Amino acid sequence: MSKKNRPDVTRRGFMKGAAAGTAVVGFNIPLSAKPARAFKIGLIGCGGRGSGAAGNAIQAAKTQGDTATIHACADLFKDRAERARRTHKIPKERTFVGFDGFKKLLDLDLDYVILATPPHFRPEHFDAAISAGKNVFTEKPVAVDPPGIRRFLAAGEKAKKDGLSVAAGTQRRHQKQYIECQKRIADGAIGQIVNGRCYWNMGGLWTRKKEAGWADAEWQIRNWLYFTWLSGDHITEQHVHNLDVINWFIGSHPIKARGMGGRQVRTGKDVYGNIFDHFATELIYANPAGSGYPDIRVTSMCRQIVGCWNDVSEFVVGTKGSSNCRSNIWGPNEWKWSGKQQNPYVQEHIDLQASIKEGKGTLNEAENVAHSTMTAILSRTTCYTGREITWDAIMKSNEHQGPAKFVGEGGNNDYSRYTFEGPLPIPPVPQVGKPM
Repeated sequence: MSKKNRPDVTRRGFMKGAAAGTAVVGFNIPLSAKPARAFKIGLIGCGGRGSGAAGNAIQAAKTQGDTATIHACADLFKDRAERARRTHKIPKERTFVGFDGFKKLLDLDLDYVILATPPHFRPEHFDAAISAGKNVFTEKPVAVDPPGIRRFLAAGEKAKKDGLSVAAGTQRRHQKQYIECQKRIADGAIGQIVNGRCYWNMGGLWTRKKEAGWADAEWQIRNWLYFTWLSGDHITEQHVHNLDVINWFIGSHPIKARGMGGRQVRTGKDVYGNIFDHFATELIYANPAGSGYPDIRVTSMCRQIVGCWNDVSEFVVGTKGSSNCRSNIWGPNEWKWSGKQQNPYVQEHIDLQASIKEGKGTLNEAENVAHSTMTAILSRTTCYTGREITWDAIMKSNEHQGPAKFVGEGGNNDYSRYTFEGPLPIPPVPQVGKPM
């Protein structure tokens, strides 16, 4: 496929051209009714995803008659922190570098923080941000293993008690097409959901080859997509979007999963680390008691291999119709989306900023994004092992993803142990049918 005709299905590219500049209003409150607010934002993680989120936050404030500035930034790497500092004109004294940089940033007076580091670090950063009394925009996924999920969920509950607002980078929940479609299906437009499917099948993404002078840990973190301990594998890092939609439309998480996957094309460990390049999973959801229908079966597929058919979508089938979850319902209650397209990456921040202005923590997406991330981890685990895995089992699991030398007492990551020094071997590729 030529570059000209290749579909752009990266996270932010997928919605590229989605009516940039369209006026959007968080929580449908008229602009005239909102007092102007100057948001001070801290950016933790200054790579491409963090830079994109920072720009979205600034644009979101403008649509509401407010202003937003990136008041401080933190990153493991000086070059990325310096790039953010220059872009957003951040003073050097509010630019932090290193494994403990996020702690220094959280000591500042900020309206909210953006968490956009590799997902391995998310539970620690989220927990610390909530403990510091900060509202949070967290990119997805929010962990790479069950202990991380439990830690994230606990911090999310603390955020509720403390009245803090939490928005997540599961942008489809902020997209009007999806929202309206979900409401119609929840009201019975297709009857009882009986099965579904979701795909994120695409070609490749960026890679980072090890450069002279980079220690093992630095290279792995800069090339984080390709290490399960950092990204959770692409089923967790990327396919979580589709799994989130399925959980949302069904109204629950799966009760078990069975699947298969492997590493057929992207086999070079010096580039592709230890992740798989394809997954296929059957997710089983419990139907409501007394519904008279069997458990819901959802086919989940994700793949990152060049030269194959591509599809990024969700679909559900009910007893009275079907839907693509965003723009169409087929059946007796046929419906087609006809509204204006909006940029959901900006809308995420509009909704968060509106909740912060309200001051009651009305928006808290911690549990939703944690359960969707755990759905991906459940799927990954069944594919890595070749065994049927239940939700209850994975939620109790103490399986930890990450170098042993970074783990402290209790199984949590110990940031005092993190270093770029010394060797860090590439973890082995999981062997299906063998203990992990």
